Amino acid sequence: MRAPAFALVLTAVLLAGCGSSGGSSGKAAKPNGEASKPADQVFTDARSAATSASSAHVSGSLVASGTPFTLDISTVRNKGAKGSVSISGLQFDLVKIGDTAYIKGSDAFLKHFAGSAIAQLIHGRWVKASATSKRFRSFAALASIGGLFAQISSNHGKLVNDGKKTYRGQPAVVIRDTSDDSRLYVAATGKPYPLALAGGNKKQSGRITFDAWNKSVSLSAPSDAIDITNLTG
Repeated sequence: MRAPAFALVLTAVLLAGCGSSGGSSGKAAKPNGEASKPADQVFTDARSAATSASSAHVSGSLVASGTPFTLDISTVRNKGAKGSVSISGLQFDLVKIGDTAYIKGSDAFLKHFAGSAIAQLIHGRWVKASATSKRFRSFAALASIGGLFAQISSNHGKLVNDGKKTYRGQPAVVIRDTSDDSRLYVAATGKPYPLALAGGNKKQSGRITFDAWNKSVSLSAPSDAIDITNLTG
């Protein structure tokens, strides 16, 4: 459940080349019983709720080994995602539709990762590539709630249930990872959607928020994108 799980996903993407729970009826949601469950069960329930949602918004920032990351991504299950990512101030926009990934980097991003010549060539343009290719396959995890939670699941230590608290005005259950003191806030009413992942240690820390569950998200491929295979060599 550690924040570094997100850092690993973001770093893989960059070097190779996911509030309120939403979806409610407007009525007051009833307690869902998660506060009294073992920590591992709450985590399992939150992961199940997240991966079965039709869409979600993931945003926030973290610092991994002194490197700051930010992300703001809307994901649509089995379809794709769109949003923006930044590492040490180097920002790029992204869109994933099916097996195709589109990226448009800032000038600073392009110069850092592609060199001045390529940066000048594709200034202000989108580039596209197969999201399953060797250079972009990690993109699939970043653009999927299921992929993000797979990363979290494989990187947590012993979990404990710290009980019911309030997160930004919403009743929540706090699940704490004793290995690094990071905390997963899970909705204590209605469906147990994750609300936020926060905390960490001196080397790895940050806050990621999950919201807009099951909200409508429009995805469209950028026009006139440059095929990255034409830029190799």
